[in-house]
Amino acid sequence: MSAAQAKLLERMIIGLCLLSIFAIFQPFSMALFSVGCVTVVISALIFNLVPFCREGVPVRTLYRVSAIVLVVLAAAMLLGIGTALLYVEYLAASR
Repeated sequence: MSAAQAKLLERMIIGLCLLSIFAIFQPFSMALFSVGCVTVVISALIFNLVPFCREGVPVRTLYRVSAIVLVVLAAAMLLGIGTALLYVEYLAASR
């Protein structure tokens, strides 16, 4: 990746983060708030790529880091869903 490409990618990621935070804290539209809630999670995950936005880093490295972030997100999601299901079972058993 060239220096210009790395700088552009870094600025786009930071811009997405700022726009999503703005969308959450604006007082005008619930639809924009909903979009902001989704994009703030996505932009927080994408922000993990910023340290790799350097000159000379191959694009393949960005793909690999993205895959690792998605695997960690999937594991956290499954853990959260599993915990919720176990809690439902616990509540049903305690009746």
